[in-house]
Amino acid sequence: MKKNVLLAGSFTKARSLAGSLTQKGYHVTIINAFPRECEILAEIRGANVILGDGTKPYILEDADAGNMDIAIALTPRDSDNLVICQLCKKMFHIPKTVSIVNDPKKTEFFYKMGIDSVVCTTNIITGLIEQQAFMDEMATIIPIGEGNLGLAEVPIPITSPAVGRELSRLELPRDVIIGCILRNEQNLIPRGDTRILAGDVVVLISSKKQELAAIKKLTGR
Repeated sequence: MKKNVLLAGSFTKARSLAGSLTQKGYHVTIINAFPRECEILAEIRGANVILGDGTKPYILEDADAGNMDIAIALTPRDSDNLVICQLCKKMFHIPKTVSIVNDPKKTEFFYKMGIDSVVCTTNIITGLIEQQAFMDEMATIIPIGEGNLGLAEVPIPITSPAVGRELSRLELPRDVIIGCILRNEQNLIPRGDTRILAGDVVVLISSKKQELAAIKKLTGR
């Protein structure tokens, strides 16, 4: 059964994300405060569009928030995104909430406030730089591309069945090692009780035969 996804705010981000999700079969509802933008968003095949402010409970009710599986707050105001996610979580009991933040210093606070996944553009850029440095370093240690050994970076989507689970409970194939988890501004050394979060990039060291099976376990695809 495909999940119901609620997108609130940001015309550009919502349009792009909705187009991608609907193509994959997800049921998408978009909340946008501007009539003209709503008209354009309504052209996305399979998307339901609600005109209004996503920080208002009655607008979330109009969007059928109580039946959503995931809520994603995309507005340019961090405070609005926090309100949207908290309403979705506490009032409408949506299982997973995701928020965009502009200020990286607020990331930890958002997690403490119960947001399941926090995405910061600044942190993503920093993480990409760190990822490249990490991959370059690993390539000097492990003979990547030689023999049967492979190294793969696996982004974890919000829809992954691995999100929230401890590594020890993932039941990955044999000959698969999680060498590192790239999360926001950190490179984490994984342990058995480390939990996978949406937005993580998992670095797999595995045999070529087991790589695809491991990726499917981590992403659900």
